[in-house]
Amino acid sequence: MKFIISSSTLLKQLTSVSGVIATNPLVPILENFLFEIEKEKLTITASDLQTTIITTINVESKESGNVCVPAKILLDTLRNLPEQPVTFSIDESSYVITIRSNNGNYKLSGENATDFPKVPAIKNASKVDVTSELLTKALANTIFATSTEDLRPAMTGVYFQLNETNLTFVSTDGHRLVRYRRVDVASDSASSIIVPRKALSLLKNSLPSENAPVTMEFNQSNAFFEFNSTKLICRLIDERYPEYENVIPLDNPNVLTINRLDLLNCLKRISIYANKTTHQVRLKMSGSELQVSAEDLDFSNEANERLVCEFLGEDMEIGFNAKFLLEMLSNLESETIAINMSVPSKAGLISPVESNKNEDILMLVMPVMLNSYA
Repeated sequence: MKFIISSSTLLKQLTSVSGVIATNPLVPILENFLFEIEKEKLTITASDLQTTIITTINVESKESGNVCVPAKILLDTLRNLPEQPVTFSIDESSYVITIRSNNGNYKLSGENATDFPKVPAIKNASKVDVTSELLTKALANTIFATSTEDLRPAMTGVYFQLNETNLTFVSTDGHRLVRYRRVDVASDSASSIIVPRKALSLLKNSLPSENAPVTMEFNQSNAFFEFNSTKLICRLIDERYPEYENVIPLDNPNVLTINRLDLLNCLKRISIYANKTTHQVRLKMSGSELQVSAEDLDFSNEANERLVCEFLGEDMEIGFNAKFLLEMLSNLESETIAINMSVPSKAGLISPVESNKNEDILMLVMPVMLNSYA
């Protein structure tokens, strides 16, 4: 088996799928890429058993066949080669792969392609069409708030909720919650799935920068995303998602409206002085003034700033984890944001003042118990 391809083209495609390969996979064959040649097309597959990414590129070839190629050594070789056509020759009896370039020849040991796990088929699937732009924005707004604790597996993924009027994406780690809703996408029937964080991070990194159609299919066990020449298949989290709507407070008479970047930059400075365990910052609101402060009693560090804002409601003080606020404000795009609150012991709701008419973004953050300093 033999084919010719541009070194940079191959490297780009391999890099886009290599993120799925685990450092020490349970099955050694998964340290390889699966190469399949047919009709001048090279199909590359990478997998960790939970998630599989497949991409297809054109090559010069008159043959067909398959082989497993060691991922690390191939990537390292291509990264250090200048742009040029490279020729791959595979001995189908010994699985030895020879790479010929203008610089020289490289020989590496492949493996039998039949040992590579089969890609799960999507049967009895529900289907919805979205755009890469919509999906990129939804994932950027939700992935960061998923949990990293395996004790609560449902929270380690993003909850996709489809119905006849909208598509909703939800993530939470118990301390914060994000609900991103699009009303320009809908489904004929109501359904919901939980997609793992790793698969969605890989998907987000693989989505094209230019807007492109994405087909999303899913059944009870797997989700399937297809765009351009790439496919991603992942196993779903088979758990019940928390009743997230129940934790969103409905009565929030105190509303802080402020420039997002002003608050974001202020928090970046103030958080330097916060306690390194709690990351607590204090927000004190009164009329048209917001005072942001932090103190680390262990090191006698403290900082405070004043910002101009609009505040409707009774004067109040509330504590938040600065890391959570920074992540939320960094992912929003609106020039102005509103924080809706009730009392210092209940969650604050962050939402953009200006937004796309087709989207609804709600970010909930739990408060931190305030220290006793004045």
